[in-house]
Amino acid sequence: MHQNEPDLNQRIWQVVALIPPGKVATYGDVARHAGLPGAARRVGYALRQLPAGSRIPWHRVINAQGRISLPAGTGGEYTQRERLEAEGVAFIGGKIPLRSYRWHPGAST
Repeated sequence: MHQNEPDLNQRIWQVVALIPPGKVATYGDVARHAGLPGAARRVGYALRQLPAGSRIPWHRVINAQGRISLPAGTGGEYTQRERLEAEGVAFIGGKIPLRSYRWHPGAST
């Protein structure tokens, strides 16, 4: 079963677009909701392919440990943290408590 790469990107971007402000999802969560279980790394690839100026809220996707995956001290890491904090997401010891901020589609927030 061969799947077109741009189509996979679109599926992933559609899931990320659904994550509400103040919530986060892990790369694995996004992959699962896009019908790609076990493809967390593919989510990272799709997010790197976002067109400049995209309104997809890429900053709401974090790793399974509740951390930002972008290299520490980079502009991308700073931007992601700043955007999440502006939405009310708290960091405790550099981590986001997933129990409090993880997005659960269909659940009331």
